[in-house]
Amino acid sequence: MQFGRTYEEFTVGDVYRHWPGKTVTEYDDHLFCLLTMNHHPLHLDAHYAESSTDFGRNVVVGNYIYSLLLGMSVPDVSGKAIANLEIESLRHVAPTFHGDTVYGETTVLDKTPSRSKPDRGIVHVETRGYKQDSTLVCVFRRRVMVPTAAYLRERGGEQPGRPAPKGAQ
Repeated sequence: MQFGRTYEEFTVGDVYRHWPGKTVTEYDDHLFCLLTMNHHPLHLDAHYAESSTDFGRNVVVGNYIYSLLLGMSVPDVSGKAIANLEIESLRHVAPTFHGDTVYGETTVLDKTPSRSKPDRGIVHVETRGYKQDSTLVCVFRRRVMVPTAAYLRERGGEQPGRPAPKGAQ
């Protein structure tokens, strides 16, 4: 299974549909809120959400959805990244609720060779997240520095540093 891409493997206009999706549970949402110290009652207090908000139920914290989509994109986009350089924009378009399943896809917008090092390049992508009913929930653009094939060859190939099992040659 491919994990990430070299600079040469990106083509402007390509769309990577990330698989599988992830059904967001109350536990996921609450754990993320607690880990990140986001204690807003919209995300944690069902009574508050039911009685005091337009949604009538807890809304999943948007940064969890962003993080989930970013993680979904790693095998297709940044699995070989040298550096994540920039998040250019991030929009939360619609709410996500406990029990929704999120799917993602990424479009290659542009790519440029590095001006300072010929063994890498910058890839500009847009990732979109959808719920199970095709509602767009999140969109973000980022730039990732990725290696060229020559970079990988010079550093030991596809999986540099991976030890061989004992007895294998």
